[in-house]
Amino acid sequence: MFDSNLLTYLEEIISPERKQRFLEILEERTNYITVAIEDVFQMHNASAVIRSCDAFGIQQAHIIERRNSQVLDKNIAMGAQQWVDVQRHSNTDECIQNLRYKGYKIIATTPHNDSCLLNNFKINGKTALFFGTERDGLSKEVLEKADGFLKIPMTGFSESLNISVSVAIILQALTAQLKKANNNWGLTESEKLEKRLDWSKKSIKSIDAILERYYGTK
Repeated sequence: MFDSNLLTYLEEIISPERKQRFLEILEERTNYITVAIEDVFQMHNASAVIRSCDAFGIQQAHIIERRNSQVLDKNIAMGAQQWVDVQRHSNTDECIQNLRYKGYKIIATTPHNDSCLLNNFKINGKTALFFGTERDGLSKEVLEKADGFLKIPMTGFSESLNISVSVAIILQALTAQLKKANNNWGLTESEKLEKRLDWSKKSIKSIDAILERYYGTK
């Protein structure tokens, strides 16, 4: 059960400016679009993806660690791992089932097949964007189970972009589209409260001692 008194208690400790910043950022956050990265080989690429999610207001990201167990590079993520909810999955099927259960359509980003060009792609329902490895792209499993395909139009010799670049380009385009076309893209009021509490905890260095004092007075 959500503890509103604890939120009030912690928000009295953080600065008014930080509290206001949380409120402003939460108004731009969304769970309508999420990102899933599959077995990314380079740790700094996984970290850069999380940073892009934070920059474009994506609240949840999924990391599939079938072969490459990742620890996010804090220097490259620039602290974004504190503000984005990162869910880890041991295999692709688990991730897809989890997202489908939550009502997401699975969209595979790939330069192959008859993928829809980014400028023609229309968001129709909650969307999970899957990105593959730097070396091999998405797995056959994702391609077979996807509800649709998406690619960035390119006119040069290069067939693909670095994953972190692709994520940034696609998220910028789709979040802009979403906010123009859908009035229900934002977080619910309960989700905002949960994140305010979570972010407040992460902003206080001596949080363990403060929580111990709070619960000791109840």
